[in-house]
Amino acid sequence: MAQEETLYRRIQKAAFLRRPNRFIAEVRLENGQELRAHVKNTGRCAELLTPGAAVYLEFSENPGRSTPCDLVAVVKERPGGPLLINMDSAAPNQAAGKWLAGGGLGRLDLLRAEYRLGDSRFDFYGEQGGRPLLVEVKGCTLEENGVAMFPDAPTLRGLKHVRELTGRARQGWRCCVLLVVQMKGMRVFIPNWATHREFGLALAEAAAAGVEVRAMDCAVTPWDMRIDQPVPVDLSLPEPAGPGGKIPK
Repeated sequence: MAQEETLYRRIQKAAFLRRPNRFIAEVRLENGQELRAHVKNTGRCAELLTPGAAVYLEFSENPGRSTPCDLVAVVKERPGGPLLINMDSAAPNQAAGKWLAGGGLGRLDLLRAEYRLGDSRFDFYGEQGGRPLLVEVKGCTLEENGVAMFPDAPTLRGLKHVRELTGRARQGWRCCVLLVVQMKGMRVFIPNWATHREFGLALAEAAAAGVEVRAMDCAVTPWDMRIDQPVPVDLSLPEPAGPGGKIPK
């Protein structure tokens, strides 16, 4: 039997040291060697990439690269135990493509990635019994006490896509925002109201217009990430800001 293909191959464990810029991480291998790795996520990830955190690197077979490897996953230490989080921003779309092709949203007659529509490009376009389908994928690496949240920084692109999906849903298209939670064990998904309240409001409006807002967790290993089980979604607006002007989480 052929071995099942995984996202990554030449994986090594290391300790995170510092991040001089959003593209580079300085790490120490288990043999003591220090080197620079490309970070496959330009988000802040400040709560993940902390000094000493265990990370996983995929080493490239290209000797001409400026960095020899990519940082693809991190272990977040929490009171409830360590949590392995994939933080490769390309992994959610790869996992979503397999999930959709395997019937995640039902049998599709057609599935295309990177679909251009007007002045926008959506992650997936499909057709289902003659009805068009649009799927926009968002990778989620932010969690707090078992609550998954997106985004970790304001996302004007994400806001634009959600609003466009809302318009298409009102025209009869099947539309879905697929939130790929790049870890296991989450109790619920909520918008990150404190970081981008407008996105949360747009997501709630989209759901009211018929857009499917689905959060799916992932089975994560250092070598792979696959969509696994649904996570409950709560789009209700939090209580008004308390003392200090912060929205409670």
